[in-house]
Amino acid sequence: MLTIARGELIQIFRNRLVLVTALVLPAAFSAFFIAKRDLFTEGATLGYIATLTLFFVAGIGLYTTSVTTLAARRQNLFLKRLRSTAAGDAGILGGLLLPITVLSLLQIAVILGVLAAVAGKPANPLLLVAAVVSTVVMLLALGLATAGLTNSPEHAQVTTLPVSIGVIGVSGWVGLTGTGDLTLLKRLLPGGSATELVLNAWNGGVPLARSLALFAPTLAWVVVAVVLAARLFRWEPRR
Repeated sequence: MLTIARGELIQIFRNRLVLVTALVLPAAFSAFFIAKRDLFTEGATLGYIATLTLFFVAGIGLYTTSVTTLAARRQNLFLKRLRSTAAGDAGILGGLLLPITVLSLLQIAVILGVLAAVAGKPANPLLLVAAVVSTVVMLLALGLATAGLTNSPEHAQVTTLPVSIGVIGVSGWVGLTGTGDLTLLKRLLPGGSATELVLNAWNGGVPLARSLALFAPTLAWVVVAVVLAARLFRWEPRR
């Protein structure tokens, strides 16, 4: 798996389009949100900025890049060749997705660290870490499911739009309006409960038990995405 991951990391830094999508754009958006935090937090909180940065990095950088990567490796038959080696299916997928996952987590850590340094620390850092990890796992699982519907890297520009725009939109909606109204709908949408978790972790003032219950919808989306991925994912191009 590590050999596959090393090769994939090299490919990320060689491919300018992937590099921009995975690293440059999310970092640029996040830097803008932090620099203009007074504008964005008018009527909101610092937790709202944290959710925006998290979902831009995970929704654009991690999710979109993972789908594009898997579609590209399928199209050039690299996935098929890897399956003829001693590596198992989990090792192959793990090796291909490990580099972008690590890079995204490092980005999120740096960006949220900068936000904490310039604007104030989160009330519950451990809960924030758990919220970030659960969000990353959810988007990785959704990436695997979407890759099953994606025929090529070009096709990924279309198939990734509903989820990437959707989770960013949901996070912005919940971050601005809270969950006082339409509570169940907001929590059941992908990214809704994760957004509320980040808000609780950063802003504080919410009982821990109530926050822990918010992991359930995110984990449910992970299960749904994994089931869909098992049904839809293909190792060879469709004929």
